[in-house]
Amino acid sequence: MFNFDYSYLSLPKKFHSLTQPSSCPFPEIFLLNQKLINKFNLQLTQKKILDVLFDKNNYKKSFAQNYAGHQFGYFTKLGDGRAIIIGEHLLKNNLRIDIQLKGAGLTKYSRNGDGKATLRSMIREYLISEAMHYLNISSSRSLAVIKSGESILRQNLEDGGVLVRMMKSHIRIGTFEYASYFGSSKDLKDLTSYTINRLYPHISNSENPPLALLNTVMNKQIDLVVNWMRVGFIHGVMNTDNTSISAESFDYGPCAFINSYNPSKVYSSIDHNGRYAFGNQPKVIKWNICRFAESLIPIINENKKIAIELAQSVIDKFDSIWKKKYYSMMLNKIGIFENKKSLHSLIDELLSIMENKNMDFTNTFWYLSQQKISKTQFNSDSNFVLWQKKWNNYIKKMSCLKESKQIMKKNNPIIIPRNHVVNEVIEKAMNGNTDSLNKLLKALTKPYQKQEGIHEYTTPPNSHIDACFQTYCGT
Repeated sequence: MFNFDYSYLSLPKKFHSLTQPSSCPFPEIFLLNQKLINKFNLQLTQKKILDVLFDKNNYKKSFAQNYAGHQFGYFTKLGDGRAIIIGEHLLKNNLRIDIQLKGAGLTKYSRNGDGKATLRSMIREYLISEAMHYLNISSSRSLAVIKSGESILRQNLEDGGVLVRMMKSHIRIGTFEYASYFGSSKDLKDLTSYTINRLYPHISNSENPPLALLNTVMNKQIDLVVNWMRVGFIHGVMNTDNTSISAESFDYGPCAFINSYNPSKVYSSIDHNGRYAFGNQPKVIKWNICRFAESLIPIINENKKIAIELAQSVIDKFDSIWKKKYYSMMLNKIGIFENKKSLHSLIDELLSIMENKNMDFTNTFWYLSQQKISKTQFNSDSNFVLWQKKWNNYIKKMSCLKESKQIMKKNNPIIIPRNHVVNEVIEKAMNGNTDSLNKLLKALTKPYQKQEGIHEYTTPPNSHIDACFQTYCGT
């Protein structure tokens, strides 16, 4: 069972509001993550998890978080409009994990919403978050999807759903923006101390803890987004309220994975100007980190000018750190261990060819990872063939081919949750057939391994389907 604590409630009341989840008329388990249950030794059966989640006697301290955020560049007050933390599950060594119900009903911050979520969108978040975890990318996890037994009005009436989400913390850049805009200096200090003690206790004795927190979060977010770029992931809504201080990917609304390589690619129906396009993600995370730095200015130093200079000294390192980590990752994808500046053009040239020829991002890198490269559609482009010869010559000259192939296989997945496949299996599941969904979920647990019977998951959609495909918030 859960071992709940409520340390977040030690923060000033402006950061949270005690909130009970809405009752579900006829709740039933739609998806249950048995591996996650076993990992944390929760000993939860399907009946027990429903008893725990929907017994209001368990919710004397459940709460929604208050925060703000920049959404598509515009600042606004927000808060958990459809999410309620039912407790912090305590692990060994005083570590804790938020257990949150998403789609659990109205909160103080719901504004004009109903606080509910569609079953369809919660299945999607379950699937994508688990895929990200097995792709070795820091992510929220999904413990279960509950079919609520009620109808939710969106464009049409849809089945309602509740996601049981687990994260190290739901504190986000927007939480700090809220403290800075609407709180006192003490509120900001309290939030910063709490965050450091909970997530990064090793920096608590730093000469300047707020500055150390800025530096730590910046580096961890760079690592996270570099990993997104590694697998072709587009978050789709990189607002500051969706940027976690724990550097976990979360809020999988209009997210997607690119098929053919295109840095300008956008799938989100609400991203009309391409702000969060695949290739813009490095710029956006830097922009978000700048907003985080601005929030911390009042407590970095009493002298505002000095505080700005100190924060800027951290931000000024972003571009060089990003470039180093990004090219190191991309060079690993083509089997090169060393990160020499002279090799960066090898990556740039490959990506340019891939973009011009609409080459599939995932399959191109997996093709290069093979021990014996067969003749395929990749061999038909003369520029790619010339690039491949140049790359092969460098590999043979500078490193062991076997070792290069091994590092490539660790960094290049065979299978990703392709957008059209995700939609197809969810549609079947909504119509009562969960076999395809369970098959895909199983395949996604081993994305770097060859598996039988997954050809349908590795085949890109035709160009027309990909061009027309859109993702939606959907909750």
